[in-house]
Amino acid sequence: MSGPAATTAAAGRWRGLKVVAVDGTLLPVLDCPANLAVFTRQRLGNGTSGYPQLRLAALVARGTRSVTGAVFGPATHGELEYARRLADSLRAGMLLLGDRNFSAAALLNQPAATGAHLLVRCKTNRNLPLVARCNDGSTLTQIGPLTMRVVDAEIAIRTVQGTRTGHYRLLTTLTDPATHPAGELVRLYHERWEIETAYAELKSTILGGRVLRARTPTASSRRSGPC
Repeated sequence: MSGPAATTAAAGRWRGLKVVAVDGTLLPVLDCPANLAVFTRQRLGNGTSGYPQLRLAALVARGTRSVTGAVFGPATHGELEYARRLADSLRAGMLLLGDRNFSAAALLNQPAATGAHLLVRCKTNRNLPLVARCNDGSTLTQIGPLTMRVVDAEIAIRTVQGTRTGHYRLLTTLTDPATHPAGELVRLYHERWEIETAYAELKSTILGGRVLRARTPTASSRRSGPC
């Protein structure tokens, strides 16, 4: 079962939009002949992984970190292939946060077709045609059939070791700077990291370093739990 777990109407929302993040990860499954026929060991710097791995892609809600959609299968397929299947879990009134892997033109069009809005990072040197300039410093561009807004930002992180500054370029289908200010979008994009902490909790707390116990790929697609 999956779905939102917010306890109030405002929880998990930003300016009326339900915010979810998408990303992928790898999980180990039981080392047995049936699983090895589908799930392969991954190459590492000093050999291969001890267990076969499956690839998981999920949508995780902002704030509650509840899973609103998930697909998984062989790690031989890339996370973008699984992310396309998550489009069925998107709808109008949602805002999808994604990293640079999800900024390809072909991938942007599919979730946008569901009516959901997008806020994804892209490479800073990506050549984007200038359509118009907005009064908050952002610009409009055209990516295939989509009109998207480009937000460039310098983000500084201060630690005891000093300050590190990086350049971020964000793409969004929220094209009106009056209703969706660029500064707020930059701060909101930082919350994409909630999906990373959700995956860390799954691996280190829920699984506790153990593998998924299903002994067949069919059982893995229905339910899995720690050994």
